[in-house]
Amino acid sequence: MIERKSGGVKYFAVLIELLRERQIFLEEIRQGVRLQSKIISLLVCSSLFIAMYGGIIGAYHSWMQALSSAVKLPALYLITLLICLPTLFFANIIFGSKRTFGQYFALVLTAVSVTSVLLFSFAPVTLFFLMTTNNYQFLILLNVIVFALTGFIGVSSLYNATHVVLEQEDQGSKTRNKIIQAWLFLYAFVGSQLGWTLRPFFGTPDSVFQLFREREGNFYLSLLQSLGYLLGIR
Repeated sequence: MIERKSGGVKYFAVLIELLRERQIFLEEIRQGVRLQSKIISLLVCSSLFIAMYGGIIGAYHSWMQALSSAVKLPALYLITLLICLPTLFFANIIFGSKRTFGQYFALVLTAVSVTSVLLFSFAPVTLFFLMTTNNYQFLILLNVIVFALTGFIGVSSLYNATHVVLEQEDQGSKTRNKIIQAWLFLYAFVGSQLGWTLRPFFGTPDSVFQLFREREGNFYLSLLQSLGYLLGIR
């Protein structure tokens, strides 16, 4: 029990180090210092925070949906990372980057971790609206805003981190910078569509529990439909 507690404290200590000593943390990634420890710690902490948020939004429907969303939401972020990371790594390698796959993995995990902490901080706000309103479309749009805001901040932190971890002064650095910018759009696009594929996370009111729904439409069309419903546009 003592070992488990000390291990958990160690994981969170790494996350706190990232949040409080960002430049030092990123410089250690650039130098390849304790990469495995950083990767494991950030994976554990970010998954836990995201799972808590997923459980909260899933509780809107039922305990089964809460459990399902607590598993699917962390999976959404991890699967998106695994889908997009090879593109970032090999594209940069082609244009002269000398960083290892582990360094890229740790780098992208810093963004996921920042996002997870922000989601956790929004959890009380989301829980408040879940308890005080039963407007399904409003709750959907509220969480789209929360996910968009936290994702944007996480992606922005990643973009800034690349200037510390990835070499930018040698030949090909300008091209790699453009690759990173394009990759961030790819990451957001894949994540939003994968989230649509893994739905539901809330669960439609007065419906039976569903682990997954049939694949139809896309995230952006559904967002426009929800917005039109709230504005009275049919």
